[in-house]
Amino acid sequence: MVHAGGVDDGLVVRGSVVIAPHELVWKFSRSSGPGGQSVNTTDSKVQLVFDVANSPSLPAHLRERALERLGGRLVDGCLTITASEQRSQLQNRRAAERRLVEQLSAAIAPPPRKRRPTKPSRAATDRRIKEKKSRGMTKRLRNASRDSD
Repeated sequence: MVHAGGVDDGLVVRGSVVIAPHELVWKFSRSSGPGGQSVNTTDSKVQLVFDVANSPSLPAHLRERALERLGGRLVDGCLTITASEQRSQLQNRRAAERRLVEQLSAAIAPPPRKRRPTKPSRAATDRRIKEKKSRGMTKRLRNASRDSD
């Protein structure tokens, strides 16, 4: 679910992180693609701009994490999402909101736990060595049959 309550309550990104509607900048333009004659008359293409660098909705530590992870996608600290797949502006708005939530959620997610290296068990080591010896024996037997020809 993208919205917290009503349409104007904001976008729920993750846990307590909610983006207020006044932080989102919407731009509309004519879309290319299917739609027949309505393509030339309706502004169904949607651009959603969110200022990650200056957003009061993101706590400082999450903002830093998002800026680091989204670095290549940001222009002057702003993340821009474009949606023009649907013929309806409303559907494109919902798609853009959904993508923004997905990208921000992934960007502010905590890093995965570090893997603790472990040694292979003794049985696993023995199985590996047994397989290597068996493979070597197979190859030796092949060579022995060629030498006798």
